[in-house]
Amino acid sequence: MQYEIIRLREVFPVLAAEPLDDLRIQREAYSLQAGLTGSRAAYREPTLTAYCPDNAEELGPNHTRPSVLICPGGSYQFVSFREAEPVALAFMAHGYNAFVLNYSVAPIRWPTALLELAAGVALLRKRAAQFHVDKGALSVAGFSAGGHLAACLGTFWRQHWLSAQLGLHPDDIRPNALILSYPVISFTQFAHAKSCASLLSDDAEDAQKKSLSLENQVTPDTPPTFLWHTAADQSVPVENSLLFAGALRKHHVPLELHIYPEGGHGLSLATTETARGDPTRIDPHCATWFALCDQWLHLMFLSHFL
Repeated sequence: MQYEIIRLREVFPVLAAEPLDDLRIQREAYSLQAGLTGSRAAYREPTLTAYCPDNAEELGPNHTRPSVLICPGGSYQFVSFREAEPVALAFMAHGYNAFVLNYSVAPIRWPTALLELAAGVALLRKRAAQFHVDKGALSVAGFSAGGHLAACLGTFWRQHWLSAQLGLHPDDIRPNALILSYPVISFTQFAHAKSCASLLSDDAEDAQKKSLSLENQVTPDTPPTFLWHTAADQSVPVENSLLFAGALRKHHVPLELHIYPEGGHGLSLATTETARGDPTRIDPHCATWFALCDQWLHLMFLSHFL
């Protein structure tokens, strides 16, 4: 297994405009105001962590795998561990390369996190040989606010302002598929107010909120998308997934959508491993999303699994 933590600021100097010490001070002040404690309060430098199986001798040194880059949730206030390493290890156990993005959160604002995600995708394509990455089967998965981040890349990847800031070509940062778990999508209808305020600010203008309501940004170039949500989600209403699915359908983008009747927000894998002592986060029915997603990825990238 290859395990590596890549500091994105070192690879992409444009992401290092502010000194780390200044960012730590800003984060400390924000966390105090927001009531964040422990690991949720600390400043964490943006990183990409790789969890990649080694190539066995019988596979050959040039064997490549489909890969999944994971954006955990956390309302753009923190990055949830429950939606990070456990999910990466689950994908790796099913034969994928897995990567976790620790992205910038409040008080760092839009579009820093998106630039970091775009940089991460480009980096995986650049270092594909090292990690045995199949460049044509690179999916971005996001949970909750991380789903908003993933969907931002899926809808904005062709926009020149994004790739140009990193000195890249749009094809370098394009996801081949999106996996959205109970995603934040809209900042207008059925909005998750905390995510919107954390990403933009409490006094963000309506025009900016509309521009980052991603049901308005879907085009035929948006990648095929797998979505799942629970109808009982009281934090991020299921309408967020329905709005995005409707927009995908309108633009003839392939999709698969699963709505589970029960289950709260933030289930992650919905297993004991990701429940962290909270039995309400264990739901065997909702846990089927992972197997369904694996099957969907095989359908999307059948030739890439052979």
